[in-house]
Amino acid sequence: MYTPWPLPDENWFADASNQPEQHREDVRIEALVAQRLSIDWTTRRQQIIVSVQNRVVILAGVVSDTETRQAAAELAWDVPGVFDVCNTLRLSGQRRGHR
Repeated sequence: MYTPWPLPDENWFADASNQPEQHREDVRIEALVAQRLSIDWTTRRQQIIVSVQNRVVILAGVVSDTETRQAAAELAWDVPGVFDVCNTLRLSGQRRGHR
């Protein structure tokens, strides 16, 4: 038998009654960020995946250049309710594990 190791942000004794409300807020933020990215001319034709956890926007995928990467992060930051943005977008020319 093992004991799970809690993450720093986990509070095992917290009241979970607001979980559905938090989930709705994350879904709302995710939809707004995705909408803004699909409308803006710099990001609309890029391969960007948007996810949100606890009001933190996570941008993943591939973009064509650094300006587009920066624009995507700025558009995400402009959405009301966003606490932080984690920009993990890669450039289309980058290779993983290449030495």
